[in-house]
Amino acid sequence: MRDFYEELWERLPEGLEPLDLEVRTTFARDNVRPGDRVLDLGCGDGALSGVLADAAGASGAGGASGAGGASGASGSVVGVDVAQAALRRARARHPELTFTLTPIDGALPLADGSLDVVWASEVIEHVADTARWLSEVRRVLVPRGRLLLTTPNHGRLRLAIGGIERYSEPLGDHLHLYSAKSLREVLAEFGFAVTELRAAGGVAPLRRLLFASAAR
Repeated sequence: MRDFYEELWERLPEGLEPLDLEVRTTFARDNVRPGDRVLDLGCGDGALSGVLADAAGASGAGGASGAGGASGASGSVVGVDVAQAALRRARARHPELTFTLTPIDGALPLADGSLDVVWASEVIEHVADTARWLSEVRRVLVPRGRLLLTTPNHGRLRLAIGGIERYSEPLGDHLHLYSAKSLREVLAEFGFAVTELRAAGGVAPLRRLLFASAAR
């Protein structure tokens, strides 16, 4: 699977704007606070890492990768991804931030309780072992730390109109399809208290995305 993502990032043209970047940027800015220690989990080429750094008041590389981290008004942001090809782009885009390779099926390279926020945008649908992934998110968050995630919205109406084949191609990398109900249930199963869960992007009732904020 790591080879799949390495090859994907090698093929992708540079400078592509991620889908729904504006609404995802707004969600990040609305939920990351000055002083937060933030993990950009599945950061890709760092398209949203700078937004997170601005919102957290991050002044440079560092803090979130250790057990301590920044305090006060100066937060910190670290990005992790499973593909070195993606990280090379992220480092070139944001040389002031820290970007680290993470195992595709192992522990995150971060200390227990070292983060205030885990940001995971368009990631959970690609994760094979959701239980382990959410357990790792819990491990690195402080008590009452927040998981902020976005994922494609696969409510009944979207599936009825588009068909499941449109959203779950046999050779694609979307391993799970989430509705608002199933996303809420899986987060609750791993001890996250959902404080916000809403559809976004596009027109109702065919919103493309789910936005969720959940406390550890």
